[in-house]
Amino acid sequence: MENFEKDLIAGMVIAPYLQKATALRGVKRYVGGNQFRHAFATLAILIDYHYVDHVLLKASVIHDLIEDVKNTTYEEISRIDHDGPKVLELVLEVSRRKPETKEEFLKRILLEGSLMAKVLKCADRISNLTDLHPDIFEKEYIKNTIADTRKWILPMAEQVNKDMLFELQDLIRRREKNLRFSAMIWPMKRID
Repeated sequence: MENFEKDLIAGMVIAPYLQKATALRGVKRYVGGNQFRHAFATLAILIDYHYVDHVLLKASVIHDLIEDVKNTTYEEISRIDHDGPKVLELVLEVSRRKPETKEEFLKRILLEGSLMAKVLKCADRISNLTDLHPDIFEKEYIKNTIADTRKWILPMAEQVNKDMLFELQDLIRRREKNLRFSAMIWPMKRID
């Protein structure tokens, strides 16, 4: 982090958002751990890519809250602090709406999403792909996630951050390699 970036976020009050995100501790992830840790990974990815916008960083730690913690209200998010209404707007932008299919959701963000929504979705997907391992997830799920990433997330990254695009492409290559490797290993018969 550069000094000017540190200075830009030095006064940011994120603790109330972190407290709100603790509700995600109870939401388990298939890879182990919980959604609370995933939220921190998404925040870390954004900082790693030099994003210092307060609204974006605050939204990153609660980006899954509305989808994963059903008793979360819009009002409680919008009242967290002076950024609350804008944070809520961004969180809603990257949240899947009730009637939307996954494809409709990703298409909406790609075609209609704000720059910050696309950046946040790319950081979220980097975290998700990092956790995508063939010994934990079904091969079809991994293939579908890779296909969704190619179709919807790579074009977002191309629009917002070429370095994120490169990382996403690298993660896809590595996950495909892991799939090929696991296909060679798992069919082997166990010798007792």
